[in-house]
Amino acid sequence: MAKAKKKENFISSFLWILLLALLFRSFLFTSYNIPTGSMINTLKIGDYIFASKWTYGYSKHSLPFSLPLIPHRFFSSSPERGDVIIFKLPSDNSTDYVKRVIGVPGDNIQIVNGKVSLNGKLLSYDVIGKNINNRFINPNNRSLGCYNQESILLKETLPNGKSYEILDTYQNLPQDNSQIYRVPPNHYFVMGDNRDNSQDSRFLNKVGFIPHDNLVGKAEVKFFSWHWRKLGKKNCDASVRWKRIFRPIH
Repeated sequence: MAKAKKKENFISSFLWILLLALLFRSFLFTSYNIPTGSMINTLKIGDYIFASKWTYGYSKHSLPFSLPLIPHRFFSSSPERGDVIIFKLPSDNSTDYVKRVIGVPGDNIQIVNGKVSLNGKLLSYDVIGKNINNRFINPNNRSLGCYNQESILLKETLPNGKSYEILDTYQNLPQDNSQIYRVPPNHYFVMGDNRDNSQDSRFLNKVGFIPHDNLVGKAEVKFFSWHWRKLGKKNCDASVRWKRIFRPIH
């Protein structure tokens, strides 16, 4: 009898822990790792981040696997230009993407010579210097190898005063000069900070405008970060980026 009671207590405790973890992940914070370089330097390959779930309200996408247990978004609020958001890719409603909000409903956006024109006016840009992204690999797919790119490092400033660093690597790409994108109601226009290495709202058939219902949360803080290096043809080395740990995401 004593052994049976201990087993029941263990199962009960385990279920409570599981429930609390589920509630924490669904309604407070959830964690992500960054597998691509589309948001360099804000987010780098190997960064681990926390995203707040309450910032834009809750929907089925707040739950693991987007379980359809929440029929409508509640406590809903809208992201601001410059927010770094987590969202479900509209084409499949299951893949998590992280990008920066550039346009909100009603905005007209055009890319002119690689720079953003918002409602007919170019954003403000300041050259910071050069940036070299070197010797990164994707820890989830080491066959990708390393890359070494030199980019112009710019500070982009939005009309609300929010500024952040972006990278400009190539000139005269097709996406450097675009049509005018008119952001529909309840949708957002997003871009990666690594502008020439980001699949985002500029590509309407692949990402396009992000529906409000697809918002998952706001990227808040980097809580861990790995730096992967290639050593020769077969070996790789990893080290912790201590300076990136517990840094807020702007």
